[in-house]
Amino acid sequence: MGQAPVVYGQSDRPPRGDYSRANADYTCAQDYAAYTEADHQTYQRLYERQSALLPGLASQHFIDALPSLGAKERIPRFEEVNERLYKATGWEIVGVPGLIPEVPFFSLLAQRKFPVTDWIRKPEEFEYIVEPDIFHDLFGHVPLLFNPVIADFIQAYGKGGLKAAELGACEMLSRVYWYTIEFGLIRESGGVRAYGAGILSSAGELDYSVNSPEPHRLPLQLARAMRTLYKIDTYQQSYFVIDDMQQLLDFTSTDFAPLYKQLRQLPTIGAKELLPGEQLI
Repeated sequence: MGQAPVVYGQSDRPPRGDYSRANADYTCAQDYAAYTEADHQTYQRLYERQSALLPGLASQHFIDALPSLGAKERIPRFEEVNERLYKATGWEIVGVPGLIPEVPFFSLLAQRKFPVTDWIRKPEEFEYIVEPDIFHDLFGHVPLLFNPVIADFIQAYGKGGLKAAELGACEMLSRVYWYTIEFGLIRESGGVRAYGAGILSSAGELDYSVNSPEPHRLPLQLARAMRTLYKIDTYQQSYFVIDDMQQLLDFTSTDFAPLYKQLRQLPTIGAKELLPGEQLI
């Protein structure tokens, strides 16, 4: 047992998380007894702050699903969340020590298993953390797994990811994940609202993504998203907006192989670059 740590992008420090606990598929048991009272207090503070910011900024789909996580006072036990989640959509969450490679990640999603980092940030990292921790994964991602449409979309994404790996197209497909599941916006209530986990778990980017005049907001088109670079160390410079959740699931009926072939002949697009004729939302 045990796997090599995983790093995406550049970092001055080694990855956090005990990868010696990881099974062959990178999953591990949630070591609930290892959480300290300070850990539980950090989770509660993060939950209370972030949930208070949601009205008027987060998708109503997310707000409606958030109570399914359970009590906010302590870090949830994965098995208790799974009792509710499996009944709702047939999904379950599984523990991982941190970031995992693309193919194991896709494989878990294809099996309706969502990997959740089991450690939590330190109190001094309350405002910002480099890697996703249990708060980001649980609060940001898991509520929308109770939504049947999103649940089916993420499984389809996992299956598509396995095909993309065979075609050498993981980078293009990863941009779709980034601009939807992590940093997606949706049209709601006469404006836009956030449904991406990276936004929903960030105090600053939640308001910025919806209200700031600085970033570009564009209608989501698969080819455009697949070509668009993104930032990992700042707020996003471009966001893609869907009309409704069903739009995401409808995308998965597309055969991506010809699209990958076509896009390999085209240059990437900068994170804040606009193409001629594009209209902002």
